[in-house]
Amino acid sequence: MSELKKRLSSILESPKHNTEEKLEKVCHLLDQEISYFNWTGFYFKNGDKDELILGPYVGAPTDHTIIPYGKGICGQVAVSNETFVVPDVNQESNYLSCSIDTKAEIVVPIFKDGKNVGQIDIDSHKVDPFTDEDRELLEWLCKEVSKII
Repeated sequence: MSELKKRLSSILESPKHNTEEKLEKVCHLLDQEISYFNWTGFYFKNGDKDELILGPYVGAPTDHTIIPYGKGICGQVAVSNETFVVPDVNQESNYLSCSIDTKAEIVVPIFKDGKNVGQIDIDSHKVDPFTDEDRELLEWLCKEVSKII
């Protein structure tokens, strides 16, 4: 994972790309390097509204470009301010299905100046694929992303 962190840091620190391009490159790298990451994207607070708006992502198109706070896993993280790992989405009553192939999801909040401003959302086509190492990597990544947004 340390090699992957180095590569992610190099993307985030690149002076050649704007923030949106950097986040898209981060999504592509995670998608390429971790086989069970099947949809990787960012959602951000939509202005003053209590909703999230889809940012850069890699994976199948989604209808969920706006997510109200409290709805689905992403909406719950916007309210709870805590990482949410869902080993099996079929066991989760407040789940918004993006794809029938999705079996598991992890969502990690991004904080800027103490406020929850967004999150990274990862779906997997496997049941219970996410490890403690994945969680640690994504929580580290969200701290790094907060420095550039």
